[in-house]
Amino acid sequence: MTAWESAVLDGGPADGLRMKVADRPQVIQVAYPCQVDTPPDGMRAEALYIYRRNVRIKSEPLRYGFDVASP
Repeated sequence: MTAWESAVLDGGPADGLRMKVADRPQVIQVAYPCQVDTPPDGMRAEALYIYRRNVRIKSEPLRYGFDVASP
């Protein structure tokens, strides 16, 4: 059975977002849809933001900090 833990994102566009995570992932990816003028059939664009787990935090809520250097 998967153990779910509370987590919160720090900084960046998703600052303060709370969620449940399983297995303490090292990275959380947040995607925001972008508007595309006359996209080809089925195409979409998303802005991606990366949050990395603060490994010093051992209890809930786990903390994930915004990675400004990520793509």
